[in-house]
Amino acid sequence: MPIQSINTTALESFRPSNDQVIKKSSPYEAQQSFAAMLNDSLQTVNDAQVQSDKATEKMIKGEKIDLHDVMITSQKASVSLALTMELRNKAVEAYQEVMRMSV
Repeated sequence: MPIQSINTTALESFRPSNDQVIKKSSPYEAQQSFAAMLNDSLQTVNDAQVQSDKATEKMIKGEKIDLHDVMITSQKASVSLALTMELRNKAVEAYQEVMRMSV
């Protein structure tokens, strides 16, 4: 698996295109959009965990799979889960901070 370097063309994918320009929406639409984005992100983390489990099972069963592929898959899943947990912790912390504010 080749490692690609970061260049300016790779960073262009993070900039919103004309179709993705943020537009005003109702609170309900914003909530639905956020929920869909959150669901997609959690599905991606889950997929990484499932791929890691499958690769580990293949190695245990003695099927043809390279050890470094298993380790890379496992680390990707581990890092994505750690990031998800940190984002959850920050969201809970922000919620608690808002709840402590006096009106």
